[in-house]
Amino acid sequence: MPGLQKPSARTPREVLGRYHQAMLDKSADDLDDLYTADAVHEFPFSSPGFPSRYEGREEVRAGYRAAWGASPVRVEAIEGMEIHETADPEVIIGEHVVVGSLPTGSAPSPCPVC
Repeated sequence: MPGLQKPSARTPREVLGRYHQAMLDKSADDLDDLYTADAVHEFPFSSPGFPSRYEGREEVRAGYRAAWGASPVRVEAIEGMEIHETADPEVIIGEHVVVGSLPTGSAPSPCPVC
């Protein structure tokens, strides 16, 4: 479709690395070019009050901006990275542990993306 901007070509591993950096920076804007306009982002586990799916680049950005803005949790590291290749060279499955901190006196967040 003319006029639609596509993300610059990157390997799936590069996209995952940029996603992790956006988590560390709590930057919804840095996620923007990782998604196509019609992207779907699904969470296999979600918390009450949070959607299990975002549809479209703008919904992804708005959802992450709201979740990260509302959460006092700071992502400090992403550890234990396991990457599983699939039959499709454009698809990988990433598993990781997110290490974070909660400032003293802050209420825990049920946010699945924080």
